[in-house]
Amino acid sequence: MRTFDHQAIEKKWQKEWEKSKLYQAVDFDKRSKHYVLIEFPYPSGERLHVGHARSYSCFDAVARLQRMRGYNVLFPIGWDAFGLPTENYAIRTGVHPSITTKRNVENAKKQARSWGLSFDWGREINTTDPRYYKWTQWIFLQLFKKGLAYKAEVPVNWCPSCKINLANEEVVGGACERCDTPVTQKVQSQWMLKITAYADRLLRDLENVDYREDIKQQQVNWIGRSEGAKIKFKVPPCLPVSRSSKLRIKDIEVFTTRPDTLFGATFLVLSPEHPFVATLLGSKFKVESSKLKEVKNYVNRALKKSELQRQEEVKEKSGVFTGVYAQHPITGEELPIWVSDFVLLSYGTGAVMAVPAHDQRDFEFAKKFNLPIQEVIKNDQESNFPKEAFTGEGVLVNSGEFDGLQSREAIDRITAWLGKRKLGKSAVDYKLRDWVFSRQHYWGEPIPLVFCRNCAKWVPVPEEDLPVELPHVENYKPTRTGESPLAAVKNWVKTPCPICGRQARRETDTMPNWAGSSWYFLRYVDPKNAQRFADKKKLKYWLPVDLYNGGLEHTTLHLLYSRFWHKFLYDLGLVPTSEPYAKRTSHGVVLGPDGQKMSKSRGNVVNPDEVVKEFGADSFRMYEAFMGPFDQMISWDPRGVLGVRRFLDKVWRAHEKVSNLDSVVKNRELERGLHQLIKKVEEDTLVLKFNTAIAAMMKFTNQLAINNYQLAITDWNTFLLILAPYAPHLMEELWQSTGRNDSIHLQSWPKYDPKLIAEETVIIVVQVDGKLRGKLEVATGAKKAKVVKSARTLGNVKPHLYRGKVVKTIFIPDNLINFVTKS
Repeated sequence: MRTFDHQAIEKKWQKEWEKSKLYQAVDFDKRSKHYVLIEFPYPSGERLHVGHARSYSCFDAVARLQRMRGYNVLFPIGWDAFGLPTENYAIRTGVHPSITTKRNVENAKKQARSWGLSFDWGREINTTDPRYYKWTQWIFLQLFKKGLAYKAEVPVNWCPSCKINLANEEVVGGACERCDTPVTQKVQSQWMLKITAYADRLLRDLENVDYREDIKQQQVNWIGRSEGAKIKFKVPPCLPVSRSSKLRIKDIEVFTTRPDTLFGATFLVLSPEHPFVATLLGSKFKVESSKLKEVKNYVNRALKKSELQRQEEVKEKSGVFTGVYAQHPITGEELPIWVSDFVLLSYGTGAVMAVPAHDQRDFEFAKKFNLPIQEVIKNDQESNFPKEAFTGEGVLVNSGEFDGLQSREAIDRITAWLGKRKLGKSAVDYKLRDWVFSRQHYWGEPIPLVFCRNCAKWVPVPEEDLPVELPHVENYKPTRTGESPLAAVKNWVKTPCPICGRQARRETDTMPNWAGSSWYFLRYVDPKNAQRFADKKKLKYWLPVDLYNGGLEHTTLHLLYSRFWHKFLYDLGLVPTSEPYAKRTSHGVVLGPDGQKMSKSRGNVVNPDEVVKEFGADSFRMYEAFMGPFDQMISWDPRGVLGVRRFLDKVWRAHEKVSNLDSVVKNRELERGLHQLIKKVEEDTLVLKFNTAIAAMMKFTNQLAINNYQLAITDWNTFLLILAPYAPHLMEELWQSTGRNDSIHLQSWPKYDPKLIAEETVIIVVQVDGKLRGKLEVATGAKKAKVVKSARTLGNVKPHLYRGKVVKTIFIPDNLINFVTKS
């Protein structure tokens, strides 16, 4: 037969593998463990796509190879079904999220099985299962009890059209992803997780993991650790308590990495949300009413922009003078206080010590508003001041008693001077801010807390009463009040206080979709445990995750959040390792055939179900691995799938030819090629060079055809083993067609003979006085004398040797010979 019936073969073996539970991991097995993890998908209704398949297929090849190499492999799957993707799909379709989730999971599960993935289905989890989110709630309670979960007033994204709060993920280009209305900011009470308490450890422990360098850098940049000083600028003591904020502001604190430039500070800039601004606008402080009105109008305009918009518009400097001055901590000079939306409350202290001579952003602001510019750092060789700010280090000038100091020394001396007078101190600041954890949405894990007016505090739900189940509601759409739809479920909201027994009120906010994904890899270890989130002995056996792959978009926040939760559990003695993942990788995005991001509107979406139906799962899987370097963005090419299918057809026909040969003369070239292939495929697969591994298999198949399939059946069976991790269905069919009853996926990975993989000849580079004069093909391991004799006879070498006397011959075996002459 010229080709094979992929539909019949693949369905047959998928049923057989599931029936025999071929891919179950074994707890406490004597074999070394290997935990392979892929990010579990959102069952949002669009089904699994070719991007999912790229990660799953390639890592399935790794899992299969590692089993053949003798490892006890855990390769699990589950569903990240709470959160925005599922809720948005339900709102769009008008079908309740509990119904769409169930249906979407069933569809995605059917797809994954049709691809022949070797998941351990016995460990399947779903974040919307109360038996799962019971433990998500339990972990949150531990964070609450340790003071790492708290409520605070923070700026949130607000859609004035939908009248709802939006998570950052719901804001696209500064607009609501649902209605495309520009998002504004407003302050609201939210649950926060104190991830900043772990900032240093999250940075330091990156040294202990094998992450790709760009992934590490994303973590470093997001945490954004800076060393410097916090400096206090006193404000007028006559500023009274604000009626609105009930806050008396005594000073404005700024963080700077360059206290050596302090004498160059000529004004302060505050974010529109800074408490001082609210105090000023709500007080009776003697500022011209027209000035206060100007400030108020500016603040209102700024709050209509999202943080993203403000960051994008940073080149267009805008601001307003408050009419109030702060006092310079050393000179006592009055510095005008400005408000500008380029300063964000979420970064630093929300206040900037503006040093226009030595910060380009401050320089441009000062130029626009005609504010003083005072040079305090000199470096004539590098500086282009006063045309632009000089941001480097140098010698202090115009800095009083600190004149003449180098910047490094001045930083320490000025910080110490401030510290003695309690006007400043050394400090470390982070770009990282505490995690805004609550969402005013329906489809999420209820936060297991109640507020009791009698006790005047938030009270945790007793652990024995977990889970707090999400009640069924007919109206699950976001409310126009900014509250969660759960607030309308009165009989659920009202509940007795666990402490005093009086009537209390449940928290109606829900958790973000990050919650369930911050610890799911732990539940895979022990998914049916009703007593704890996972057995400690099982965790000790399986952790850490040996290899974790997912989208590049999740190598910042998801990775950071899950590392944070894991470290917290480690501190409680509940997990055995301080880091959850030994190695983290990511795959490139699969673009449409037109080179654009896949979308229905562009009409360039590739449906994996159609590809599998036409070409087969093995062709689909192998093309996903072969299409290009795993970590790079690549366009889908229909011709590529066809090419892979033709390769598998070649293997099918080659099997028939090899099996029908009565006798085989040993072919040294094919034998060497086979052993080279064993080494190549094993090494490339383990370092995620899937495309080159497949290319090597294709090359060997061509070599086999050139040599008239003169291969012993035992060597052919070795080739089937090599191909098995990539084309599991077809290889199982061919393997058992020879009368074998045991699965090919239970066989050991073949070992190559180091002597056989060595090439019989090598190319020697011939040089005269270091210049290339020729190349010489010799037997591998040829002796120096033989190589010298042959090299001297080369046509382009002789003339150069005759011009002078050879005084030295440099010989590197199997590589190079260089004749050094003297004329």
